[in-house]
Amino acid sequence: MLNLAITCLVIALIAALLGFGGIAGSFVGIAKILFFVFLVLAVVAFIFGKRGGVLRA
Repeated sequence: MLNLAITCLVIALIAALLGFGGIAGSFVGIAKILFFVFLVLAVVAFIFGKRGGVLRA
């Protein structure tokens, strides 16, 4: 997930350098959303990993 966010950010930077402002803005928005989804999932995994989790057999 983080890899995809970084990829979108790099595409946005390249598009901005080439003068495609609208596309760059869209990719920055996508990168922000993916980054925050990654953060939420990482925190959830950290919490459930420390507590033992619900699905432990």
